[in-house]
Amino acid sequence: MAIPWLVVLQSVPWTDVVRNDPRLADGAKTLWNTIAGKPPLPETEAAGEIPAGSSEDPAIVKLRMQLAALETATADLHAQMLASSELIKALAEQNTQLIARIESNRVRVRRQAAVLAVVGAIAVFGLALVLVR
Repeated sequence: MAIPWLVVLQSVPWTDVVRNDPRLADGAKTLWNTIAGKPPLPETEAAGEIPAGSSEDPAIVKLRMQLAALETATADLHAQMLASSELIKALAEQNTQLIARIESNRVRVRRQAAVLAVVGAIAVFGLALVLVR
């Protein structure tokens, strides 16, 4: 059985959502500025390459290969973090727009309810006048 949309919308604490929206947007912008301001890590040589005719100890060569692999993984994680923070920023901006639209709809519904109440009162008054005659 589906939950009626009205029940779902009524269960959302809209006052908290509206109150926290500026903090969410500011936090997303701060995250974006922090992440975007960091320079990407430099590209390293491929991790699988073993220098030919190397006179170094094989353990050192293995450690260098592991270091190169870790640097590549760190660069990949940085790129993913940058993409994630960009997505969070976009979602925060959309959330801000959504909150603004919800607020304007709430005001519009209240105005319509007031007009409906006035029209209903006039209709009841008119009906009372017709019935009294």
